[in-house]
Amino acid sequence: MTKKELRQKYKALRKQLTDYEVEEYSLEIANQLIHLDIWNRNFYHLFLPIESQHEVDTEFILQVLAGKDKDVVVSKSDFETREMTHFLLTDNTKIKKNEYDIPEPVDGLEVPVSKIDVVFVPLLAYDVNGNRVGYGKGFYDKFLSECQPNVLKIGLSFFEAEELISDVLPTDIQLDICVSLTTVYNF
Repeated sequence: MTKKELRQKYKALRKQLTDYEVEEYSLEIANQLIHLDIWNRNFYHLFLPIESQHEVDTEFILQVLAGKDKDVVVSKSDFETREMTHFLLTDNTKIKKNEYDIPEPVDGLEVPVSKIDVVFVPLLAYDVNGNRVGYGKGFYDKFLSECQPNVLKIGLSFFEAEELISDVLPTDIQLDICVSLTTVYNF
């Protein structure tokens, strides 16, 4: 399937999920993550979910990271430049939803991309080769291309992998791992 077809399919599938299912499934994904050998790093980039889009609720992962005393980084997006600025998440960080309903830090201590060790990547769909489909704005592909080559890219999904995304571009950045409700895919 093409990215456009997959976006339509998975937006519709996520829309069918109840708030209860989103919460339960998000907890299950966090529980899957606990068993992975990824906790020996320092800076973990975490997306804050767009609740209206029924994205994976990363609050449970945030609790795991806090319990392991890890540094958590969250981003603010500039829709004109398609750039993301990354901030250390602290108890004092003020979060505000932007015009696209994305929760973002208002300001804070900026973290250079070179410091980030692990990125939890939002997505709509992905395939068995680690290719992902997002909302199509290219924010994460640009961000991930700026990261260190050894940054660990972990997708989070309520659904299983598609066989193939037919229109992958050379600028698309592949995932290293994707965690679904029942499967941990290593690419």
